[in-house]
Amino acid sequence: MTFAEFEKRIVKIAKMELPGEVIQLKMAPIERLIELKTKARELNLARRAAVLALFYPNANMETCLILILRKTYKGVHSAQIGFPGGKFEEEDIDLKATALRETEEEVGVSRETVSVLKELTEVYIPPSNFFVQPFIGITPKTPNFKAQEDEVEALIEVPLSHFMDDAIITNQVLTTSYATNIDVPGFLLNDHVVWGATAMMLNEVRELLKQVL
Repeated sequence: MTFAEFEKRIVKIAKMELPGEVIQLKMAPIERLIELKTKARELNLARRAAVLALFYPNANMETCLILILRKTYKGVHSAQIGFPGGKFEEEDIDLKATALRETEEEVGVSRETVSVLKELTEVYIPPSNFFVQPFIGITPKTPNFKAQEDEVEALIEVPLSHFMDDAIITNQVLTTSYATNIDVPGFLLNDHVVWGATAMMLNEVRELLKQVL
């Protein structure tokens, strides 16, 4: 689908009801996620973060979604696929500002060029104790991406046609920081297995797009 056609259709999601946790939990790696999320909210000790599902036209004017492969480091999200984004800082007026600032820092897309269309359903990430607020947005021109050297190992440009193909749905047996040898649902995108919180957020994005494309 050309980006011009995509742009006309995706704006409809702004007035749509969110699919919510029901859709996200289809990609949840553990059944106790709701319990853990409720407990974290009650204790009010979790940190806040925001990410952006950013769609854009590539050089051929085809619609794509940008994801990042994080660097290998001593942390729970080492070498994982995710959205550009990060933790809330005092300079941010709100979580949308966090998502835009982090996207600019991590992949080089100016916040001034991005239209944020919708706030999605919040996700809780138990290993890092973060509530993550995802947003969906578009930028109308082909970005001149620049990966943040100290945090981003690679940029992953996913064509919309690939992202919306049900053949990308997969299951893997993984050992995580909070469970051993569990059956984890996810997506196979550009030969990368995407699971956990990112897969949960991606599933909600896919569900919204199915209703407008």
